[in-house]
Parts: sequence; structure tokens; C-alpha cells
Amino acid sequence: MLTERQEIILQAIVDHYISTAEPVGSRTVSKAEGIGYSAATIRNEMADLESLGFLEQPHTSAGRIPTHVGYRYYVDHLMEPETPSREEMFFLRELFAIEMGEMEQVIQETASILSSITNYVTIILGPQIVEHKLKHLQLIPLSDKTAVIIIVTNTGHVDKRNISIPVGVSISLIEQMVNFLNQHLHGVPLHRLKETVYKKLTVELSRHIEEYQSVLSLMNHVLATDTRDRMYYSGTTNMLNQPEFQDLNKVKSFLNLFEHQEHQSLVMHLHPLAEQGIQVKIGQENVIAELDQCSLITASYQLHGRVLGTISVLGPTRMDYQKVVGYIDILSKSFSDHLRLLYK
Repeated sequence: MLTERQEIILQAIVDHYISTAEPVGSRTVSKAEGIGYSAATIRNEMADLESLGFLEQPHTSAGRIPTHVGYRYYVDHLMEPETPSREEMFFLRELFAIEMGEMEQVIQETASILSSITNYVTIILGPQIVEHKLKHLQLIPLSDKTAVIIIVTNTGHVDKRNISIPVGVSISLIEQMVNFLNQHLHGVPLHRLKETVYKKLTVELSRHIEEYQSVLSLMNHVLATDTRDRMYYSGTTNMLNQPEFQDLNKVKSFLNLFEHQEHQSLVMHLHPLAEQGIQVKIGQENVIAELDQCSLITASYQLHGRVLGTISVLGPTRMDYQKVVGYIDILSKSFSDHLRLLYK
């Protein structure tokens, strides 16, 4: 542990560097509010903090900047999470007062709002499809040849599948199939729908639905599920405004993380979902090389007591931790409350 004086000086340096992105000298610290130490005393303490690994000097004649160790100590011992202003709290309440019928819409709007407030990247990991159970299917005819089948789950996830209706199969026959599946598949995990139908329901289907094999063949891709995680993000271009990301090669490797074929490593980094509270990973604590100059702050959201996914804010290690931790804590709890009202 550091001395009280060292903690005060370290906090002043971190706060100043977060706001300016400029190395901090002893004279600057001495002028900060509530310090009360001479520049010489501060200079000596800064040298000690550097030798302990909390600060580093990027150039010989420059002031100091926090190291990853310094940020970690700041997050664990010194900072106080910031409470959103009255106007921002009103803004957040207005967001959750909007009638949004699908979980995807709620998630996308939440990601957009949080990235706008923080000026960093927001990443929301949606519920794992393998966790969903069928609530009901709904058939919406579009024409004599096409229709949409909507899949609604117990967690509020909504998926839409387009189907082409072959010659000789009527809409009424498909409606019979949908009604039958609703009666027999309620509560079945999505990834077991197809298996359940073919192993347990074919005999029953043959008794109730004419030409059931043709209709069942039509429903094959409806019953098949995509078990990949769903990641929603907003504000990736916000990183281009950060001084740390002016190097084009660094920007390119960072943005590649969000490409569809690459983002699975980022998705895995946001697991496990069972961790409660706010999780802060600083710099090299992130196992992904492209994030070794970034910090990731994550909180989980829940529905009916079960963790569904995570809300994360990604920014440079020179992140405004106080603001982000305060906001993500309130937003994740509000998000959980909103989902509970939507899907009670």
C-alpha cells in the first residue's frame, strides 16, 4: 500500500492525465485543488512512485504518466464512481420508457446511448442462443408463395425466418403445423427443436396433419438454430478521436476485432457471464493483443435471476474510469429491470 501522500499525488496525476493526455509534472500537481505540497516534495514522491512501478516517464524531460499498475491501484483504491447528472438520468429513464418489443432493439438502443454518453466503444453481448427456450411461433403470410415465421423465446429473443411455400402446400396447412408445434414444443430449448420433432413427434404429426412430411421439410430451417453468440456494438469510430489511436496500423488491428470472422475472440473475452458486479480489465490484463493499450469495463445483465449477457465499455487505458464505472453500473441494473418488465 502507498502512503496517504503518495495516494493523493497518484490520484492527481491520473485524473489530470485522463483529462489532458499530456504527461504531468510536479508543478502541475502542486497547483491541483486540495494538494497542499510543494513542487519539490511532489517531485520526490513522483520519483518514488516511478521506482515502485506506478508511474513512468515517456521522455527524459517530460512529466510522468500512469502505468497499468498505477491505473489498477487507482481503480481499486482511489476513485469514486461518478453519479450521472439529473439530465443524464432523465435521458436514461426516457430510453427505457420507450416501448421496444424485441430484445435486439433494446440492446442496440442501449449500446448507442452508452457510447454516445461515454465517447468510447460499447459492446453488448446478447443472450446465448443455446440458453433460449421456445415460447411460441407465429406465422405471418406475405403472399401465396412466401411467409415469415417469428420465433419468440422465454428470454424475449425474437428471430424471423422467411419461408418459400411450394406448389401444393397451402397457408392453412402451414398454420396447422405451427399450431401443432406451439402445443408440443413450448419450453423446449431452441437447439433441441429439430431433434425433438423428428425423434418424438413424427407419429403424432402423421395423425393430425396431412402431407406432414412436405410441411416439415419446409420447416427444417425454421427449426434449425444459430447457436453463436450475438455481439452488438456502437461507437467504434470514437477510438479514432483518442490520441493513443492515431497510428493507422494500430487502428486497423483494433477495428479488425469487430469484423464478423474475427469477433469470436472478443466474445470469448467477455465470458464468463457468471461474474457479478463490475469487472475492470486494464491494459495487458486483456488477453487479446490488440487490447493491450485498452481498458474494458464490464457488467452483467439479468432476467428472472439468470445472467443473460454483458454490457461493456472499451476505451484507452487513459479512460475516465469514474464516469464509466458509475454509468455502466446504473445502466446494467436499469437494463435488467427493463427486461424484467418487458418479459414478465
